[in-house]
Amino acid sequence: MNRINLIALGVRDIRKSLGFYKEIGFEASVVGDEEKPVIVFFKNEGSKLELFPLEELAKDINQENPPEISTGGFPGFTLAYNGKSSAEVDEIFKKVKVSGAQVVKQPQTLSWGGYGGYFVDPDGYYWEVAYGADWEFDENNMLII
Repeated sequence: MNRINLIALGVRDIRKSLGFYKEIGFEASVVGDEEKPVIVFFKNEGSKLELFPLEELAKDINQENPPEISTGGFPGFTLAYNGKSSAEVDEIFKKVKVSGAQVVKQPQTLSWGGYGGYFVDPDGYYWEVAYGADWEFDENNMLII
């Protein structure tokens, strides 16, 4: 067992989050409808990303005693988009800025020689967008490590 098929993000306003991710280029499959989505799955290559209402996700873990919902701060993990060029990184940052994301680290040359930065989505999830000149990708556009 060594794979991640689905990453579920608990979101406070699923409709707002759906709009944000669609604006930056994610293609969505919506359970319910776009005005009242129940769950959202994105049709990305490789691992799948899902949006799920935060309180419902906590109840899904334990109906009688759901885990405490964080009130902000760094959640202790990041999500990453690995680009195939510096220009692609810059293009993603243009989209996230227009869509209202908070840029917390402008794209720049990084200590390891790559190029990238970080933004925070509407629910406080940190995303790294980076490029490395030596990176290779498989047929599903997944980074080969």
